[in-house]
Amino acid sequence: MARKETSENPGRLKQIALTYKMTKKVDSKVGLVVAGVGIITFGVLLAIGFVIDHPIFLGILGFVLAFLAMAIVFGRRAERAAFGQMEGQPGAAAAVLENVGRGWSVTPAVAMNRNQDVIHRAVGKAGIVLVGEGNPNRLKGMLAAEKKRMARIVSDVPVHDVIVGSGEGQVEIKKLRATLLKLPRVLPGAQVTVVNDRLRALGDMMSNMPIPKGPMPKGLRMPKGR
Repeated sequence: MARKETSENPGRLKQIALTYKMTKKVDSKVGLVVAGVGIITFGVLLAIGFVIDHPIFLGILGFVLAFLAMAIVFGRRAERAAFGQMEGQPGAAAAVLENVGRGWSVTPAVAMNRNQDVIHRAVGKAGIVLVGEGNPNRLKGMLAAEKKRMARIVSDVPVHDVIVGSGEGQVEIKKLRATLLKLPRVLPGAQVTVVNDRLRALGDMMSNMPIPKGPMPKGLRMPKGR
C-alpha cells in the first residue's frame, strides 16, 4: 500500500503541474489569483482568531479553508481555459460529451459530411440528445435526417437537438454539459439500455470508419456521401 501511495502522489502532482502550465498559457493571471484567494482567506480567518482570542484554532481552520478555496478557484479557471482552447475545434463537443457523467451513453460521429459537420449522440434518462458541431445551416438538415432515421425504431423516446456554437439558439461548448444535465429525466434506467441497444442496431459512422475520439485533425478528408 505504501509503495502504491508513493507512486500515485508524483502522478497527481505531475498532473496538477501540467494542468497549471496549460491554464497559464491561456490565463496568465491564474497564479496570482489563486495565491491571492489563499492569502486573503487565511488572513481573514486568522484576524478573526485574534479578535476572539483563538488565533491557533482559526489559523488552522483558515489554512484548511484557504487550501480548499484555492483548489476550487484553480479548478474553475483551469476548466474555463480548457474550454477556451477546445472551442471551435472539430470534435470538441464529443470530448465534452464523454465527460458528462454517469447515466449517459455517448456515440461520437453518428453522422458526418465531407465538410466535417458532425453529429454526436448521447442517450440518457432525458432521452436522446443529438449534438451537432459545424455549419448551423448544414447541420439543421443533418439533424432532421438523423431524427427521421431514428424515428423508425425509437419513435416513443424524446429527442433533443443541440448545435454547438456562439450564435443565436446555439449552445456554447462550455455550457454543453450543463445543458444536458438540466434536461428533465423521463426514462427509467432499464429503458435507456433498451434504447441504446436499438440505436446500435442502426449502426453509425464509427462502426464503419476509424475516427479518433476528441478533437479531430483539421486536415482530415471525409469521403463523399450524406
